[in-house]
Amino acid sequence: MKPGVLVVGELPDWDLGALAERFEVHLYYATADKPGMLARHRDTIRAIATKGEVGASAELMDALPKLEIIGCYGVGYDLIDVPAAKARGIRVTNTPDVLTEEVADMAIGLLLAAARRIPAGDAWVRDGSWKTKGSMPLQTRVWGKRIGIVGLGRIGAAIARRAEAFRMPIAYSARQKKDVPYDWYPTPAALAPHVDILMVSAAGGPATKGLVDRTAIEALKPGAIFCNVSRGTVVDEAALLAALRTKRIAAAGLDVFLNEPDIDPEFLTFDHVVLQPHAASATVETRKDMGALMRANLEAQMEGRPLLTPVA
Repeated sequence: MKPGVLVVGELPDWDLGALAERFEVHLYYATADKPGMLARHRDTIRAIATKGEVGASAELMDALPKLEIIGCYGVGYDLIDVPAAKARGIRVTNTPDVLTEEVADMAIGLLLAAARRIPAGDAWVRDGSWKTKGSMPLQTRVWGKRIGIVGLGRIGAAIARRAEAFRMPIAYSARQKKDVPYDWYPTPAALAPHVDILMVSAAGGPATKGLVDRTAIEALKPGAIFCNVSRGTVVDEAALLAALRTKRIAAAGLDVFLNEPDIDPEFLTFDHVVLQPHAASATVETRKDMGALMRANLEAQMEGRPLLTPVA
């Protein structure tokens, strides 16, 4: 009999098909009777497959007494109750590295799109403004600007490598100084006054909630560019909205927000902000790699082998 896996977050068909070869798959996200599904299969479900924006609660773990592992399809696992999992002897894994370069690509893409108003330029051509109004207003350059990166982990370091190619002086904030040739500041607030661009790539979770606070945002130079590819929780969103409203932040590229996908509607009113639907890792290639790594962790647990990328 195949072990059961509870699929909490929606996955592509290719991942569901591959999971079905090894597991009895239960689509928790697709059923209307969630308590009934848990009750019927509580003694056979040994694994959960979830996503970073969905997570797994202590209550869900308690409903599955045979649960051994929670595999997160994504690098961020801040919505998984890791202390509860540890207390119950449940392993937790994520999918780092396989999405690092993809997210860094999106970070630079958002930066360019925001600074050069690329979506607005596309609209300028399509709606006939080029013909009727002439050239668009001038925008601002990216190359050579001083960039500050909040969180120099895997993704932050990949962003820095790309920034080097744009001949951008690089600074960063992190809890501890790293062995890199960039200027270090202990907090985002200390970093902000010294950069033209603030790029947020810190991990989510309680430890970084509100890390980029009002003090940091108000310390930015007038005309700064702001990008976030981490988590909405990392930034004081009210302070960010205020800075966008007054155009202290001249341009922004945002992939993440509080209350996704029901984001604050004021974001939709800003013509100097480029918005994305939390899609920095959303390519076919990377999502297939993420799914394969998640499955490999689940299978390793079932077979008593060491986990590939455990976080707990």
